[in-house]
Amino acid sequence: MISPTLKRLAVLALPMAALAVTTNVHAEEWTPSRSIEFVAPANPGGGWDTLVRTVSRVLQEEQLAERNFAAINVPGGGGAVAWAQIARDSGNPHKLFATSPPMILVPLAGASRYDHTDFTPVARLITDYSIILVSANAEYETINDLFDALKENPRLSVGGGSAPGSMDHISVAGLASAAGLDASSVNYIPFSGGGDAMTNLMGGHVEAVITGAGEAAGQLGEGSQLRALGVSAPERLTGSLADVPTYQEQGVDYTFDIWRGVMGTPDMPEEAVTYYENLFAEMLETDGWQQARDQLGWIDAYQSSEEFGDFLDQQKELFSDVLSELGLLRQ
Repeated sequence: MISPTLKRLAVLALPMAALAVTTNVHAEEWTPSRSIEFVAPANPGGGWDTLVRTVSRVLQEEQLAERNFAAINVPGGGGAVAWAQIARDSGNPHKLFATSPPMILVPLAGASRYDHTDFTPVARLITDYSIILVSANAEYETINDLFDALKENPRLSVGGGSAPGSMDHISVAGLASAAGLDASSVNYIPFSGGGDAMTNLMGGHVEAVITGAGEAAGQLGEGSQLRALGVSAPERLTGSLADVPTYQEQGVDYTFDIWRGVMGTPDMPEEAVTYYENLFAEMLETDGWQQARDQLGWIDAYQSSEEFGDFLDQQKELFSDVLSELGLLRQ
């Protein structure tokens, strides 16, 4: 039986906030004077990287931004290396970074001296979901097949692109608990990003990989070397993931939402925050964004800077309970 705390992961909010934004031009309105460094705190191929490159491409194609958004990868420490660099650039309005649950989880686990309160929330953009992948020639056809094998042989491992106690680990731990295993018994192997985790899966170094559905979408389909066993959404996704059953369809009562958004440097000027809020809200209404979003199986979940900040505080409370249950909370 899934514990009450892990079950609470299913209630991560999905508000479809109205995208009405004040766009009146004022004389003091800020605009960027050079290219914006848009940091993905991981190697290429993961969820942060996918968000950064998709947003940068859509902004350019839709001609929404005055300056180019330059995608930059800064891997290491489940995000901690990038956060340490960004923290030293206080007040810089030309630097942004992609964020998601590890921004809360990694500091709680004691792996980063910086947490979300050290940076400037800009906007939440979307919600993604977790997906379990195995090699196409693996013997597992369902989530239950995989977890039966894990029960039989606890040495079998599940890889992920985030640090222990971070997003992928929490997601698979909750799933394992819902499937009747002790969450702490899952042999989770962390890699430096989703791309690295996939490489190790194909090399036979792990039995399965848990990653973001969006980043896996382009690697599935006819002729793929991967097979998706299930997705953490409450109902089936669209596009290339339409044939992937949910966990709930397979009798495992569990969902997990991966929110993704954008944050800025410490003490980013208020007028710069307003500029980016408006820019991202406008982007979400474009055809280019909606096409990319649907291909990746994302769901719009916009929040303004203030709303996103409040949401992050709530996430810290929730995940503190989860990590405590797994014995991973820094004391």
